[in-house]
Amino acid sequence: MVMGLVTVMGANLIETIYVSLLGTDELAALGFTFPIVMLLQSMTMGLGVGASSVVARKIGADQRVRAKLIISHSLVITVIFVGIVILLVSTQISQIFDVLGAEENIKLMALEFMRVWFYGLPFFAVAMVATSLMRAAGDVSTPGYLMAAGSFLQVLFGPVLIFGFSDWDGFGLKGAAIAFIVARTTTFFLAIYFLNRNRLLVFSWGDFWLSNREVFHVGLPAIASNLIGPLSMTFITRLVAGYGSATVAGFSLASRIETMLAMVVWAISMSVGPFVGQNWGARKFERVWKAVSLANIYAVCWGALSYALLFLMSPLIINAITDDLAVADAAITYLLIMPIGMGLMGISANASNSFNALGQPVPPLVMAVIQMLVLTIPLAILGNFFLGFPGIFVGGLVAMLISASVIHVWLRKNLKLGRADLEKYTEVTETP
Repeated sequence: MVMGLVTVMGANLIETIYVSLLGTDELAALGFTFPIVMLLQSMTMGLGVGASSVVARKIGADQRVRAKLIISHSLVITVIFVGIVILLVSTQISQIFDVLGAEENIKLMALEFMRVWFYGLPFFAVAMVATSLMRAAGDVSTPGYLMAAGSFLQVLFGPVLIFGFSDWDGFGLKGAAIAFIVARTTTFFLAIYFLNRNRLLVFSWGDFWLSNREVFHVGLPAIASNLIGPLSMTFITRLVAGYGSATVAGFSLASRIETMLAMVVWAISMSVGPFVGQNWGARKFERVWKAVSLANIYAVCWGALSYALLFLMSPLIINAITDDLAVADAAITYLLIMPIGMGLMGISANASNSFNALGQPVPPLVMAVIQMLVLTIPLAILGNFFLGFPGIFVGGLVAMLISASVIHVWLRKNLKLGRADLEKYTEVTETP
């Protein structure tokens, strides 16, 4: 999973480097699309969380036939859901860029990118949900290989489609979106092939509405929770836009570098979810907390190592990518502040995915809303007022510290209560 997600973000980072060669305006345009792209992809991941939570618990309880039916229905649900989302968002995309503060010429480039990118979203969504379902069913290696293959294709086709070949000038920024479509369409077909090969697909409409209810019981709150991060990023992008397009370009570049490293802790947290769900369904309670504890230790250690690397290497990396001083200054400032909280982000992600795996989607949703409305936005505004551009990220860092501490304690309490309730229920049902 680490391999898969790191290659996905590595491909996005390389795409950013390609676009930076087109110019600062193109890089800024890509920066304005980033929160929207993350928002839409996070919605897809939320749906995958709901589906994989149900499937993992069914498999843990040895209900494999029902699990296969839910897997099949989840793919259909994904196509319908994403189609509705695209219809709603695509009609408002221009207004969204206006709210973000994009200048007119940059907005036009961003619109051109997104209108092409939308065609690849259904393929990306189904592939993302399919790989989540594979992990929930116990296949932990194939999803990583599929995601890595798609990322390789995106990097391979990117230069040709962006810059052209021989006498052909290429598509420019739009070429990056076309490369995304080519890569994720390929991943889609491969994911369907492996699901079918592993005999995880059942072609039946039986209990389809029951599957909907079970998937969306966890999926809808998970989607809402996943939206909070991109929505917060959208607000942060609006604050950053007040410092100019070059600053937005630097922010976009730095956030992609950080996200590539953060994908390691996200991968761990996404792997914790199915593990927790299966062991909870099988009543192996000791393994649940042990898994969460080990994942938290790993997240903190990886976060510390990542920050040390970025602290030492970020000036060299950024200056090698761009020669625009304003872009480089904004990127380096970001990388010296926000990655401090990477370990905390991992703890929050571990707790959220564990809650969802237990079929308890409300705590992550409540914490996500509190983090955005009560912590991140007010603290970012205060930081911006008192400290300027760096203060935006200092505020976000403080918000992350508070929310990670609260959700960690909340999970531990719920695990103890949930275990007691299940043990009591088992004693009652097993009594002659």
